[in-house]
Amino acid sequence: MIRYKNHKEIDKQKWDLCIQRSVNGIIYGYSWYLDIVAPGWEALVEEDYESVMPLVCRRKFGMHYLYQPFFTQQLGVFSSNKFTEEKIKEFIASIPSKFSFLEINLNTFNKFSSMDVIIHPNLTHELDLIESYEKIRSAYSENLQRNLKRASSFELTIDKQISPKLIINLFRHNKGKQFENIGQSEYTMLNDLIDASLAKGRAQVWGVMTKEKRLCAGAFFLESNGKVIFLFSGSNQIARTNGAIPFLLDRFIHANAQLNLTFDFEGSNDLNLARFYKSFGSKECVYLQVKVNRLPWYARFFKD
Repeated sequence: MIRYKNHKEIDKQKWDLCIQRSVNGIIYGYSWYLDIVAPGWEALVEEDYESVMPLVCRRKFGMHYLYQPFFTQQLGVFSSNKFTEEKIKEFIASIPSKFSFLEINLNTFNKFSSMDVIIHPNLTHELDLIESYEKIRSAYSENLQRNLKRASSFELTIDKQISPKLIINLFRHNKGKQFENIGQSEYTMLNDLIDASLAKGRAQVWGVMTKEKRLCAGAFFLESNGKVIFLFSGSNQIARTNGAIPFLLDRFIHANAQLNLTFDFEGSNDLNLARFYKSFGSKECVYLQVKVNRLPWYARFFKD
């Protein structure tokens, strides 16, 4: 039986054990991660935490709704049992009716079809790192090979002791200016998330230094359940000239080649980004966005 639990009712020790044992466990699903990106999150729990589904919720204008939190590409149902379409439908149907609107992302293992909800496919890109670096690199596109050769002429180096705040600021003062929906609270959340992940041994922070020892790009990588996620990156105009991001990703792949890991580029539906991620030999993976609108007629235009 699937039961709804509010935040105080969730046994986080059992919850995290479920995520750890799940065939589709991923770092986004752990209780400590959710506590940072979605304080007060709620849940659906099957039996004694055999399968679980986080419910990230808010209230606005007196109405409850579910949303996808920042820095959390996928959630959905996690389980150590075999997934079936019927089980995913059962969880979706068990979401309490108090939630008038939901727009959430499931994970790549949650496959189903339905006439009752709107389903939109999203793309991420994954690369198996089990092979040797030489074999992985042989699948790089010709354009990426050229960019890496060019990057090598700039004498770039990797700094693994860089402060996360420096990378966040690098993004904030460059590409971040294009995103009006990312403010101080989101940057603080990201910094807290990386600090917590580092404390748990789940994160790596890499920076790219120019020949003059100036930071021009950096990234956060999170690892759990046999998967490494390219969570966030920042770069400046110099990095676009010297190829710092391709160099950074290539060096990370080199450092982790022949490990039983899957590298998740965490996106993207954007054609240019997708082309860039595919240039490393990655494969497309689909995860579903589910949308349900039970808002009263006079409020529907806020979300439709």
